[in-house]
Amino acid sequence: MAEQDNGQPATPPLPDAAPPPDVEAQADLSSLSQLDKELLSRLEAALAEFHPVIDVLHDIPQVTIEAGDLAKACRVAKYDPAINAKQLTCLACVDYEEHFQLVYFLHSLDPEGTMVIKADLPYDLPKAPSVASVWRAADWYEREAHDLFGVVFEGHPDLAPLLLYDGFEGFPGRKAFPFNEYQEF
Repeated sequence: MAEQDNGQPATPPLPDAAPPPDVEAQADLSSLSQLDKELLSRLEAALAEFHPVIDVLHDIPQVTIEAGDLAKACRVAKYDPAINAKQLTCLACVDYEEHFQLVYFLHSLDPEGTMVIKADLPYDLPKAPSVASVWRAADWYEREAHDLFGVVFEGHPDLAPLLLYDGFEGFPGRKAFPFNEYQEF
């Protein structure tokens, strides 16, 4: 342990101490392999016009963008040869009670890699542009998020119920959905 000038051991910094307000926090990329760091760098550069915030989801490169830019950013991720995210492997909606978050898991075969694009949506009016025209797999994922959370995907060809029956009231994926009041028929 280092010593202070007075010969006393220096107090180690608190692990949860916040950085000073004038210093922007950097994402901890230590869980990424060198190839994933390179992928994240290419993804950040390709999506620069969308002002991505870089981060890591466990050991997967991740960027967060504004919801209104999702379709354009996903199109860039698919067709930019440095990214080449030809496959949407999953689209999930997460309810954080004060907002929703859309999480797009993308995969590229050449160069090989998996990445995540995220966007936050307001809880009271959750809407985002559809990416069904970018990846056909998004069709059912978006219908599922619409059924369970009430997310409206603008430009989607048909948001007909996928999991629920016509006339079902409410959104059972939401944390606030009253399951104890639900009765089967």
